[in-house]
Amino acid sequence: MKGKLILYTLVAAIGGLLYGFDTAVINGALPFFKSFFQLSDVMTGWAVSSALLGCIIGAIGIGKPGDIYGRREMLKLSALLFLVSAIGTGLAPEINSFILFRFIGGLAVGAASVLSPIYISEIAPATHRGRLIITFQLALVVGILVAFFVDYILIDTGKNNWRYMFISEAIPALAFLLLLLKVRKSPRWLMQIGDQKAAKATIVEVNPEANIQSIINEIETSIKLEQEGKQEKLFKKPNLKFTLIGICIGLFSQFTGVAIVFYYATDIFRAAGFSTDSAIGQTVILGATNLIFTILAMTLIDKVGRKKLLYVGTIGMSISLGVFSWAFYTGNTEGWLLLGILICYVAFFASSMGAVVFVLLAEIFPNNIRSRGMALGSFSNWIINGSITFMFPIVVGAFSEGKGIGYSFAFFSIMTLLGFFFFKTFLFETTNKTLEEIEFENK
Repeated sequence: MKGKLILYTLVAAIGGLLYGFDTAVINGALPFFKSFFQLSDVMTGWAVSSALLGCIIGAIGIGKPGDIYGRREMLKLSALLFLVSAIGTGLAPEINSFILFRFIGGLAVGAASVLSPIYISEIAPATHRGRLIITFQLALVVGILVAFFVDYILIDTGKNNWRYMFISEAIPALAFLLLLLKVRKSPRWLMQIGDQKAAKATIVEVNPEANIQSIINEIETSIKLEQEGKQEKLFKKPNLKFTLIGICIGLFSQFTGVAIVFYYATDIFRAAGFSTDSAIGQTVILGATNLIFTILAMTLIDKVGRKKLLYVGTIGMSISLGVFSWAFYTGNTEGWLLLGILICYVAFFASSMGAVVFVLLAEIFPNNIRSRGMALGSFSNWIINGSITFMFPIVVGAFSEGKGIGYSFAFFSIMTLLGFFFFKTFLFETTNKTLEEIEFENK
């Protein structure tokens, strides 16, 4: 792979790093800004989930601007929104402005979650596309770990420590914005607007040994299929099957409760009796586990297969969630038991659902409805993410002695087990098959 190809991929992947950082940094900051603003359970849920509302709008709304103005230009806008959100949240004088800037950050996350993988896929040669796209997921996991680590090292910086946690995101956001000035526009978008000369120049730069005219012809065919797909209905045969599976993949990926673990782990550990410093320190361990097992999944996904990873992962997560629920329900939360259970849970999630879901959403849909199908699957993912994130502190506050946490994780355990049966019954294997083979075999 050429240097410019790697550079452009890494720059685009910073969108994933900021995605992970923005959604996870609130974990360690939560106890401090919750106390500063004197938040109720409902307002705590809204303060956290307001960013996820922005994610939904950003992910759904960025498609058309991305087509009109280009992936690179809209990634610049996303970087600017990350920067504004980081500074605005950190300096917010009251809760309403805090929520507004969290929402702006959510818009940036939603846009980056769509545009960064698309940009990478459109500059990458076919032989390297899979590995290059996965850099986005890897960057996302790194962003989560970095956010947890930053939270931990800023704990003892005084009463404004939570402000510094949020403002720290401005550093990678500014770097993202400046580095985007160095990358080219994607060749596929250039072809969409009819600038074949510029498209060829970009392809030569990132893949000089390729058959340029062959790639141009493939892009033209792909654009034609996409235009034809706009006439097809997602909820009518033969597309209905793929649409429902895509929606359910998005739903079950969030019914595992992963959002609760990464947004509220600090509060969960504090509810179990740990100090705030210790609780935030333990989230760093969870972030490191997430990174290690994501890398493991990257080495296994094309060898073991998507379905087998999901089978092992959903069973392992369901058991871990069930034991975690039992621990809180019975009050058996002393020592390092909870941390051990959550380490097992995160390991099972990262090595299965975390790595597989977005790969599946990119594979299971027929070519002519792929972009709309992916958007719908992602939309269902964000909807459940936002809903359970808002409801969790309310449910916890409605019960005493940690039983609300126990009931919540029992629900996640049951839903994850249902996910196992869904994948076993309805999901088809996509490993080592071309996109055309997947479509032909399952229609």
